[in-house]
Amino acid sequence: MLAKDYRSFKRALDDRGIIFSFSGYLSEGILYSLGDALRQKMAIEDTDVTTIKKVFSVFIEQAQNIIRYSAEKVQGGTGGGRAVELSSGMVSIGQEGGRTFIVCGNTVLAEDVAKLRARLEKLRDMDRDAIKAYYKEQLREPPEEDSRGATIGLIEIARRASEPIAFDFEPLDNGKSFFCLKVLI
Repeated sequence: MLAKDYRSFKRALDDRGIIFSFSGYLSEGILYSLGDALRQKMAIEDTDVTTIKKVFSVFIEQAQNIIRYSAEKVQGGTGGGRAVELSSGMVSIGQEGGRTFIVCGNTVLAEDVAKLRARLEKLRDMDRDAIKAYYKEQLREPPEEDSRGATIGLIEIARRASEPIAFDFEPLDNGKSFFCLKVLI
């Protein structure tokens, strides 16, 4: 039963074109290791350098957003007096119609959904030139209060996408929502 269940899970990922997937608690160290494995996998497959750079950049931005903004976190000490914080989320990379996609998902506070949705809608509705100009404008602006980098990070993601970013929110019953972002390269 165990092998059958997990083979079925693997087949479902394969059927969706998933070539790389992580779900669980992330830290900067885990992100570094996953990024290295992703880069190696794409190099082995002879993916062109431009695509590797775009996919890697979007993957890093999405994973950092999970680390910084996930509403599901665990904290504690390592026994050596060092504090650790891990953030829960998922990131998947796959192939769809000859292009690469990167999807991330994590839980966010329901009170943050409207602001995040407005930012994403603004980016989704911009053309390439508008995104480029907006990026330059935001680099000159001081960071927003409570920002941990997502303003520029989301613009970076939109800059590398080959078409408008796709996103969705699923309300949960605990004052949170599940947020999902998909980017095609």
